[in-house]
Amino acid sequence: MTAEFADAEPLIDPPTTAEFRRAMGMFASGVTVVTGLDDGEPVGFTCQSFASVSLEPPLILFCADHRGRAWPRIRKSGRFCVNVLGEDQVELCGRFGSSTGRKFDGLGWDLSRWGVPALRDVLLRVHGEVRDVHVAGDHDVVIGLVRELEPVTEQQPMLFYRGRFGLGERRPGEPGANLWSWGDY
Repeated sequence: MTAEFADAEPLIDPPTTAEFRRAMGMFASGVTVVTGLDDGEPVGFTCQSFASVSLEPPLILFCADHRGRAWPRIRKSGRFCVNVLGEDQVELCGRFGSSTGRKFDGLGWDLSRWGVPALRDVLLRVHGEVRDVHVAGDHDVVIGLVRELEPVTEQQPMLFYRGRFGLGERRPGEPGANLWSWGDY
């Protein structure tokens, strides 16, 4: 943004939180679980804001809520694994998208050679190190240096669109219908 526009008065009111959420829901995104280890304890959170940034060097980004319990612990350790979910991993997404419960209880996972939890049967694991963190409103934009890419399975990806998983219509009570949303932090 140039300096001449930085202090300009808006011509219209900005969108409300509900309007913004509804509009951004029109963009389909994949779903991931970002995991890390803090003092020997595995931690993680569901994240739909994930993208590649650069090929040289290999960089990715993800966004993490300041209020979350897992992100500050992952940030402190400096290492993470982005686990890209498949379409049938709705329960896994809900487990890490909830603010209650112990997310790793009864869950099969492995400690990667990078010293972070690697979830089983996901599409892809992206192992990385935190390089930069930029505060953006109520979230941090995390830039990570990719250390290893680990394709795991071949399946369809989990998509999040209009507050639901997948692109098709779902009826209330169906698996994946409104299981996880931005309000679950």
